[in-house]
Amino acid sequence: MTAAFSSAYLFGRLSLVEQRVRELVAARRATDPSPDDAFRGLYVSDEHADLVLAQPPAHAGTPLDLATARLAEVEAAADQAQARGGDVRLRRLVGTFGLTALDVELLLVALAPDLDSRFERLYGYLNDDVTRRRASVGLALELSGAPLTSAPARARLSPGGPLVAGGLLVVEDGDRPLPTRSLRVPDRVAAHLLGDDTADARLAHLLVLEPIAAVGDVAGLARALAAGAELVYLRERPGSAGRALAVAGLAAAGRPAVVVDLERLGGDEDLGSVSGAAGREARLRGAGLVAGPVDGLLGQSGSAAALRSFAELPGVRVITGRVPWDPLWSREAALVLDAPVPTVDERRGLWQASIDAGPSGGPSSADLERDLGQFRLGPEQVSRAAGVARLVAAAAGGPLATEHLRVGARAQHGGGLERLARHIQPRVSWTDLVLPPATMAYVREVAVRARQRDRVLDEWGMRPGGGRGRGIAALFAGESGTGKTMSAEVIAGELGLDLYAVNLATVVDKYVGETEKNLERIFAEADGSDAILLFDEADALFGKRSEVSDARDRYANIEVAYLLQRMESFDGLAILATNLRSNVDDAFARRLDAIVEFPLPDAEHRRTMWHQCLGDRLPRAADVDLDFCADAFELSGGNIRSIALTAAYTVAESGRPVSMGDLVRAIHREYRKLGRLSVASEFGRYFELLSA
Repeated sequence: MTAAFSSAYLFGRLSLVEQRVRELVAARRATDPSPDDAFRGLYVSDEHADLVLAQPPAHAGTPLDLATARLAEVEAAADQAQARGGDVRLRRLVGTFGLTALDVELLLVALAPDLDSRFERLYGYLNDDVTRRRASVGLALELSGAPLTSAPARARLSPGGPLVAGGLLVVEDGDRPLPTRSLRVPDRVAAHLLGDDTADARLAHLLVLEPIAAVGDVAGLARALAAGAELVYLRERPGSAGRALAVAGLAAAGRPAVVVDLERLGGDEDLGSVSGAAGREARLRGAGLVAGPVDGLLGQSGSAAALRSFAELPGVRVITGRVPWDPLWSREAALVLDAPVPTVDERRGLWQASIDAGPSGGPSSADLERDLGQFRLGPEQVSRAAGVARLVAAAAGGPLATEHLRVGARAQHGGGLERLARHIQPRVSWTDLVLPPATMAYVREVAVRARQRDRVLDEWGMRPGGGRGRGIAALFAGESGTGKTMSAEVIAGELGLDLYAVNLATVVDKYVGETEKNLERIFAEADGSDAILLFDEADALFGKRSEVSDARDRYANIEVAYLLQRMESFDGLAILATNLRSNVDDAFARRLDAIVEFPLPDAEHRRTMWHQCLGDRLPRAADVDLDFCADAFELSGGNIRSIALTAAYTVAESGRPVSMGDLVRAIHREYRKLGRLSVASEFGRYFELLSA
């Protein structure tokens, strides 16, 4: 019904344009020396030239009679429609775009050929050129009752006028004199006035249409918008909900939202065209524009201009991003707010709501908090993660489980770290880890810290001030093969997080300053994703600072100083593994949340390791004496795993069970790798098997 009211008003106003066109055509025909000329408009005859010379200059137009009975009737019908709650779109454009009565007439004159093909032929006649079938600037001003020489009237069609700047009207043929330039109404504007809300094709792949659950101080943003704030910047952190807050704040202020996801922008897209279409779409709908994140625009050439193209649009704009706001991005002062990160309870509610929205149930609320609390996801990411989890569960042929939700959560982060570090797929669990009770307790504490940090740091406020990040850093120190890397893998598997081992070959650079840049890229990617960074052989990067005796010492100290500062502000989870704890700078100790010592295993733990490394599927001969191996040979878990693997390859070709001789000879080989001697007192009664 509303669309019918809007269209009736539009066509009522167009009927008045048609009346003026008829009058102007009649006036032209009355003075036309050759009205029946079949080639009219293709050439200028002598008679036409004389007629043009005889006409007075166009100093004055013919003012429109806006008090005609027909116009009063059309306006009265529109008043009644709006009183009944109808949306008369042409009238709404007047307020939204700041149009004057002349602007409306010019828009209607330019729009007429798009709604009635008769106007094409009539405009060709009035333009005296059959190839120019749209209203020219001169014709539009004449039909609107404005003189062509009026500077204020011409200014309504300038690039800064509301019609052109707002994208309602396009002035074409810029190389022609202004009076003969054509006027065109974009298809999106014509469709909107006819009641069609299909977005501009340039925005179809950028618009976010799904509903977004809101968290944070919605009322505060709504009050600012209601008080007249037109440019708001919401600075986001990993897991924050800037876009959701913007949509909810606009809704609370009585405005819908047009949400544009700038991460979907292609590198070859014209940002000026996209931003103009986005701003016009928001204003056509009477909505506020929500655009972001702007971080990706900063990596492109002309990034400041790209940001300004969105920040300086007319209307209400809420922009989101992780970078600090730069006042140079807009001549208008921006209200800068921090987008909230959902609390533990809010995030659990988001997970529960996303699960309940599916066709079947899922894990309980307690399970969600325990198993998904370590993922820093915003409302949109939680919703998408639940969707991915349902697909994974369907592919597995079972009910929705926590593991499926973890897969969906991990899928919400990009693969930026894949290009900077080596991805390790966790394939071990706590039962595979053989450690002394104290060491095991410390390793479990690292996992607990990662799972509960939101509650401890945010809800309980246990890390105030100082510029400290929300990250967790742990140092695993011990001899090679004592389980440091395996423990990191177990923690990643327990938390359901990705584990990335930093490759020193891709980080360390001989050129001054490049190492810090490479590390910054890794830290920045890890800050924005739920992943664990593993720095193996950490003493190579986190080594002690030394006295400065030459330039090399100075720059080496700068690298360590950078790492000290970066670890302070890190928001992710980092594990530093080293064989040489004494080589790690003491200043890192204060910045570490946990230091875990990994001792060499005793005989009891070695016995368990021998059984686990040989496994249940490798056939064993009756003479295999693992008790002797555990008691006699002081080896680390890594050495035992290597020995078991060597013995397995030895018997794989023949297909026979592994024997004690195979194990003893594999131990001898491992000793040679370690630079240790194989002595009879250590090998005991099995020493003679070495010669065999």
